[in-house]
Parts: sequence; structure tokens; C-alpha cells
Amino acid sequence: MLAKSTVWTGVLGISLGASAASAGTATLEVEVPRLNVASYHKPYMAGWIEDASGAHKGDLFVWYDVGLKNNEGNKWLKDLRAWWRKSGRNLNMPVDGLSGATHAPGRHTLKFDSNHKALKGLASGDYVLRVEASREHGGAEVVRAPFTWDAKKAVTASTKGSVEVGAVRFTYKP
Repeated sequence: MLAKSTVWTGVLGISLGASAASAGTATLEVEVPRLNVASYHKPYMAGWIEDASGAHKGDLFVWYDVGLKNNEGNKWLKDLRAWWRKSGRNLNMPVDGLSGATHAPGRHTLKFDSNHKALKGLASGDYVLRVEASREHGGAEVVRAPFTWDAKKAVTASTKGSVEVGAVRFTYKP
């Protein structure tokens, strides 16, 4: 499938003393599948990191309908049920560097440095990248991609959903 790629960079939580040269780079590729349905609406999606016990460590992105009047898109964020319970209900949307508009079908690339709020301070150990999608008049799906984090070593994790989430790939290079 040929798809338009979108690059979105999150730089929340940068320490004033951090050197950009010493920061690693994380890349998250998320595919929004093209579905052949009568009434298609772009999905709301969220991505976050949990530790091995399931504790929320940080959000990477939230895509929702930011263009609705009076922030009407916010009321449907709770349909991202797993993310909502872990983090969403505690946020006042929109959040700069985290939230953005829904994305059309295709592959989308997000880039973060290791000082991003979700990555900064992660201790070495086992984690899970979770990506959730929920679509009006459609379904909902959450995928998991386990990985072992060490800020001094390269990391790769990938997974693929069955309907609402396509291929997901997370890479980190120190």
C-alpha cells in the first residue's frame, strides 16, 4: 500500500542542561489501515508506554478530532478506553506536543528524542508500547509491543493489529 507519510516530533520535557548531541532518537511508525466500509471515519488513536507491571509511564501521542467547535472532540476520547483509564482522564486536552488531529489511512512516522517526557527517566528494564484505536461506526483495538529499554542500546519492537490498527514499529538509537 502506498501511503503518505506524516512526520510529527514531540519534544516535551527537555531538560535545559541536556545536550541534543547526547540524546538518542526514537521513531514510532503507526499504520492506519484502509478499510472498505460504507461510512469511514478516521480513528481516534493513542500511544503510550507501560512498565512490565502495567503501570503507565508516559504518553507518546493522541490523535483525535481537534477541529470540532467547543472542543467537542474531547468527549469522544473516553472511547480510547485503555488509554483513558491509564492517562487520558487526567489530562486537559489539547496537550502541546502530544495531541493532534486524526490521521487518514497510511503510515505515519513520529520522532522523539530521549528527553521526551515518555522516555526520559525510564530505568533499564522491560516495557510495553501500547497503541489503541477507536473509530466511530467501527471497532476498537489495542495492540502491545513488548521491549527491553536501555538508553545506551538500540531497541526495536513491533506488532500488528487485526483491523483498526495496522503495523506498529518502535525503534530507538542512542
